[in-house]
Amino acid sequence: MDQISQSNLTDKNLVECSSNKVSLETELSETLYNTMKDFVLSNPTWDQYKLINSALATFLIQNGCTDNSVSEIYLNQLFTPSKAF
Repeated sequence: MDQISQSNLTDKNLVECSSNKVSLETELSETLYNTMKDFVLSNPTWDQYKLINSALATFLIQNGCTDNSVSEIYLNQLFTPSKAF
């Protein structure tokens, strides 16, 4: 019974936190960093946050994620006009 309560509490916390934002720190190869920087500088409707969100959403959707929030981010970036890179 205690495990069920903990599981429900964890699920509730995940739902409540799903709209929150978190900071992410990671190391990138110099090539990825320079390409990302060039893309953002060449596309004024994009910034590094939108690019990372889009890349992560695309990866997750392509690997079986069915979360509606992730799907929304993925679909929004598909239909956001940007000039060709």
